[in-house]
Amino acid sequence: MNKAGMQLTLQTSSLVIGFMVWVLISSLMTYIQQDISLTTGQASIVTAIPVILGSLLRIPIGFYTDQLGARWIFFISFIILLFPVFYISIADSFADLVIGGLLLGIGGAVFSVGVTSLPKYYPKEKHGFINGVYGVGNIGTAITTFGAPIIAEATSWQTAVRVFLILLLLFAALVFIFGDRKEKRSKKSLIEQVKGVYKNPTLWFLSLFYFITFGSFVAFTMFLPSFLVDNFGLEPVDAGIRTAIFIAITTLLRPIGGLLADKYNAFVILLFVFLGVSFSGVLLSFSPGIKWYTVGSLCVAITVGIGNGTIFKLVPLYFSQQAGIVNGIVSAMGGLGGFFPPLLLTAVSNITGHHAIAFMLLSEFALVSFVIVIFMYYRDRMNVERNIIEGTAEGIMVTNKSGIIQNVNPAFTRITGYSLEEAKGNTPRLLQSGKHGKEFYDELWKSVKENGYWEGKIWNKRKNGELYQELLSISPIKNNVGDTVYYVGIFNDISDS
Repeated sequence: MNKAGMQLTLQTSSLVIGFMVWVLISSLMTYIQQDISLTTGQASIVTAIPVILGSLLRIPIGFYTDQLGARWIFFISFIILLFPVFYISIADSFADLVIGGLLLGIGGAVFSVGVTSLPKYYPKEKHGFINGVYGVGNIGTAITTFGAPIIAEATSWQTAVRVFLILLLLFAALVFIFGDRKEKRSKKSLIEQVKGVYKNPTLWFLSLFYFITFGSFVAFTMFLPSFLVDNFGLEPVDAGIRTAIFIAITTLLRPIGGLLADKYNAFVILLFVFLGVSFSGVLLSFSPGIKWYTVGSLCVAITVGIGNGTIFKLVPLYFSQQAGIVNGIVSAMGGLGGFFPPLLLTAVSNITGHHAIAFMLLSEFALVSFVIVIFMYYRDRMNVERNIIEGTAEGIMVTNKSGIIQNVNPAFTRITGYSLEEAKGNTPRLLQSGKHGKEFYDELWKSVKENGYWEGKIWNKRKNGELYQELLSISPIKNNVGDTVYYVGIFNDISDS
């Protein structure tokens, strides 16, 4: 196996282990509550608490992965995780679970490692798919959600927790031995990288999107096991299986989302994603029975799975020089997106007796994201068009229908000597050489109106007074009802031809 393939396999497997550990408490909450007395509110807090550190630590972990490499970050993380896992296995109070659960968050924080490290081994055209494959490591949550209750049923929940000590030791050794010692590293300081990105609105838009998509994944993963037991009377193992199916679908669709983003416009994919999430939120807000609740949850799984893969195509595309810190910030926001919903769902349920408002909020956030994606899509298209205009070798001049210059490109300035500031607000008479009479211009504009364009040779004058000959074409730009709103002139200097 080549180096890239080895690192993809090793880091994805390591993420599986990290996520398996991350959801230990939520997967075993039904069994833990048999030994440790917890109120509904306390159970929600303990379930959500691993998400806090698992989210906030993603920022420094993303940065230090860029500085030290994936090998060291995974190794150190797994060694540290040994302590909270053991501590939880001997917990006998709410405080013990909070302390252990907080440190357990490191298991979720390692997500930032691979999305920062792996793109270094592959070309940009594959970044969406590669990050999507790495994201399959989320399946670790399904393995624990499904497997931990079975072990607890056969032995005890304490034994189920201690099994993970063996896995952590094993993978700490594997990443130390097989991790890439020569990974390309960044030398930019944390402050330097933060200064380069924090004012960029694209960072915060992507953070919001991941807050919705990955946040929904985490929230449902944490919330479903106890929710299905409490609201639908399912057995813990049955609830674990259903939650594992939700996780598996979301996780396996992640590389599909990345692959689609590699092949098609990522913003168009996100439009469908947020429409799907919005529909699901509305459906779930009506507090349906188990059948329709299953439909709504599966719809969430499909849409956020594709969305998670799509978003991490956009991160390295827009922030190739600050990948570590941006991956950390975006993934941290995704993790925090999973912290608040379980608490909100519990609070809303205690106040109103059902969860309708909380699910409706999910729908509203998705609709806001949908509108922002539309804005980003058209902004992106306008940027591409502007870059084409500014990068072309021909001079371009845009006037309104009254002939007042609205815009010119850099090539116009290079050929004529007039800057945008000097040309804007003037008319094309600014360039007239005096060599052509009124009849020439009358024929020119007659051709534009009758034929839809004019093309020919014309003499004009530069800012320094020098006359030059250009090959000019003039075309009207019409709106959707056929009225002319602009005229565009495109020309080449042919004086030396």
